Amino acid sequence: MNRPRFTIHCDEQTLELGERSLLMGTINVTPDSFSDGDRFFQTEKAIKQGELLASEGADLLDVGGESTRPFSDPVPLEEELRRVIPVVSELAKRTSIPISIDTCKAEVARTALDAGATMINDISGLQFDPQMVELAAAAKVPLVLMHMQGTPRSMQIEPHYGSLFSEIIAFLEERIQFACAGGVSRERIIVDPGIGFGKNVNHNLLLIKHLDALATLGLPILLGASRKSFIGEVLDKEVTEREPGTWATVCAGIIKGAHIIRVHEVATCRQLADMTDAIINA
Repeated sequence: MNRPRFTIHCDEQTLELGERSLLMGTINVTPDSFSDGDRFFQTEKAIKQGELLASEGADLLDVGGESTRPFSDPVPLEEELRRVIPVVSELAKRTSIPISIDTCKAEVARTALDAGATMINDISGLQFDPQMVELAAAAKVPLVLMHMQGTPRSMQIEPHYGSLFSEIIAFLEERIQFACAGGVSRERIIVDPGIGFGKNVNHNLLLIKHLDALATLGLPILLGASRKSFIGEVLDKEVTEREPGTWATVCAGIIKGAHIIRVHEVATCRQLADMTDAIINA
């Protein structure tokens, strides 16, 4: 399987997608992350984690200050800014890799971009804040659009699809068209099927199994399955024991066409990604 190749510009840096899988290291600056709890809620701990992930081989860092675990509530704007901006600012000084801001709020994204971020990761697909599309267009930065059925508070209440892939692809294409109509260049958009966001265990497994179906959109694909609950349900493991399951999703995701893999632990995933790439490119 040969992945389509893309070039994405992050300010003065260029990301070449397709020949080599990129890893996006996750930094949750929250007191209630499903995967990290409050381990990186303190600013300096979050910064140190970002430096560690970069040293282990992350190609990007994704900083978020609002938990999007199932049944979570939104975080007030000022609190989200307080959590993420010092982290983004320091990591932009201490590391050389692009930083993505994981937020649905335009003001958080705007302030993070001013602080040194060069990518926006909006799990709502530009649905929650009407000003986000205008910001993304003006900033001319890469934009991740994710599929989600419902909201974090409601998404895991009996998620249902008449046709899983048709509905997800149609949703993403509609969001892409919305973004482009708002001035965002299609060449800057990355799509994410939203593993765990309004999906049951089988939905998530099918999305990874047939991830290459998203290639019809003609855009880079980001996959974020790290430590998620469907791994725990398949393997009967708590969140602290889900790394081997995560590794399986990394390899399968790359084989099925993912360009960027979002993970919490980079060191082992870097080796897995590089070996899988070597097999694909042989």
